[in-house]
Amino acid sequence: MIWGLVQILLFQSIGELASKFIFPTLPGPVIGLVLLIAWLVIRKGVNADLAMIADGFSQYFGLLFVPAAVGVVLFLPELKANALAIICALLVSIVLTIATSALVVRYLSPKSQSKPQAEELP
Repeated sequence: MIWGLVQILLFQSIGELASKFIFPTLPGPVIGLVLLIAWLVIRKGVNADLAMIADGFSQYFGLLFVPAAVGVVLFLPELKANALAIICALLVSIVLTIATSALVVRYLSPKSQSKPQAEELP
């Protein structure tokens, strides 16, 4: 279990260092996550310790939305004043996300090699 936590903290630390010295515009945790995913792809799997820690973290993801909710309440007057623009932006982004996801799935899905043949008339 400790080894799983060490792996997560190690990759986050590497990401922070890379963010500080190499990629200053990218957040360190994002770089660390990309490096961790690359490491897991190279190893072709997740070890039991890392899986246990990840499962433990995922139980508390809801707590990460509390500061965002407080921020929404804090800026409620501005949100009411710009409600139409916000709703339009949300609708456009939802449509674009669905369309992009559909194109990616279509591109990455296996292609069928055989075409159905038309029935022959006697």
